[in-house]
Amino acid sequence: MIQIIAITGLPEIKPGDRLPQIIAKHLDREETPLLDGDVLVVTQKIVSKAENCFVDLRSVRPSPEATALAKEVDKDAALVELVLRESSAVVRKAPGILITRHRLGHVMANAGIDASNLGSNNGYKLLLLPKNPDLSAKKISKACGGAVIISDSFGRPWRMGTVNVAIGVAGMPAMLDQRGSKDRDGRIMQVTNFALADAVAGAAGLAMGEGAEGIPACIIRGLSFEGAAQTSEMILRPHAEDLFR
Repeated sequence: MIQIIAITGLPEIKPGDRLPQIIAKHLDREETPLLDGDVLVVTQKIVSKAENCFVDLRSVRPSPEATALAKEVDKDAALVELVLRESSAVVRKAPGILITRHRLGHVMANAGIDASNLGSNNGYKLLLLPKNPDLSAKKISKACGGAVIISDSFGRPWRMGTVNVAIGVAGMPAMLDQRGSKDRDGRIMQVTNFALADAVAGAAGLAMGEGAEGIPACIIRGLSFEGAAQTSEMILRPHAEDLFR
């Protein structure tokens, strides 16, 4: 039986906080250590806060490219400048929409730049994704002694709404390649390559929520998986296999 255990009572995370140690001490204090098969899912937001990935929009000077693009998508030119700095390519653009390939390889709206749940900030404070979410996950994994996923919420092409996905993975396989194994009828599976880390992150999102829930981490318990530890890079589709652009 799979369980989702919300981690409540964590303090408000501030720049410079030693997040791995804070989480580890909290799990110990609450007597909720990670067991074999557990995965600790941590929101990108508290990782970015601890790593001081804040930007004051007033300090950003838009380039001519950002200014022109901002007019096309009807967005603030300074925000568009930040998006371009965080991205390797613009994938799609339309009024009110700017989708890019983030420097980490994820295709996402506004390069994952966010302003929600940042406290009182008069509308100028923004939060970027961590510089290296896989490394961040590795540090938390080392402190807490188990598998860790850094999650963020993404929209999906051709489907409405957002779901949590894994942008950082440590201590577990990110993908479960089932090609070559048999189904219940003995047929050889030829294309099944299960995105385990994304599925776990999605489950965690049920507890974490997207608004005022205040649950930045949870434990997914009762999983059974085998395979070498991988990073989130394994989930990214290579450019050569992109059939939709």
